Amino acid sequence: MSGAAPRCVAIVPARGGSKRIPRKNIRPFRGRPMLAWSVEAALASGAFDSVMVSTDDAEIAAAARACGAEVPFLRSAKAADDHATTCDVLLEVLNRYAEMGQTFDLACCLYPTAPFVRAEDLRAGKARLLAEILDVIMPVAAFSYPIWRSLTRGDDGRVRLNFPEHLNARSQDLQPAYHDAGQWYWFRTAAFLRDPVLMGANTGSIVLPAGRVQDIDTEDDWALAELKHERLFG
Repeated sequence: MSGAAPRCVAIVPARGGSKRIPRKNIRPFRGRPMLAWSVEAALASGAFDSVMVSTDDAEIAAAARACGAEVPFLRSAKAADDHATTCDVLLEVLNRYAEMGQTFDLACCLYPTAPFVRAEDLRAGKARLLAEILDVIMPVAAFSYPIWRSLTRGDDGRVRLNFPEHLNARSQDLQPAYHDAGQWYWFRTAAFLRDPVLMGANTGSIVLPAGRVQDIDTEDDWALAELKHERLFG
């Protein structure tokens, strides 16, 4: 990718069949369709030649176009069922573009339910991917409590340590542990097409503050996310 700037696409996977929170991808979040926050962050970043939404749903497609995304084709039924993985969707998108005569050097899988994503984080991820010998880069956040002190709880309420060897270790001596921030993955398309995984042996990371990371899988999650979002973004 020396010389000319790499061609980049943001792929926002937004199927219509959300189970835990129905119509989650376009449900109003602080007064706007949820996916609008991700799409607009991608557009504001200036990091992409195209920002597209992969969906099987006409209403989601209309909402995506209304906030500035492209929907050049609809997702196949196979890639929209409950068993399709994110990688299945990304492969379909890249292959469909190739059939249309379009290829990209870099791509970013950007989740539609990531209202905390910021344009500057997307730019930083792209810069790190280009600067280092990585296939993928993703944001992570530290667990707030040491996982080495985590417990398993039986049906009878009894607990046991998952890592009993750390029973007497000081918390400050335990290695930090991180989790996927659930926002985006920048990746080199050639590497992904050879081996379609996002968390492989050559995946790097940037660390986000825990306050800017929030899973949204339940109604309680949704309410908390809106409160946090208002505090952070006004």
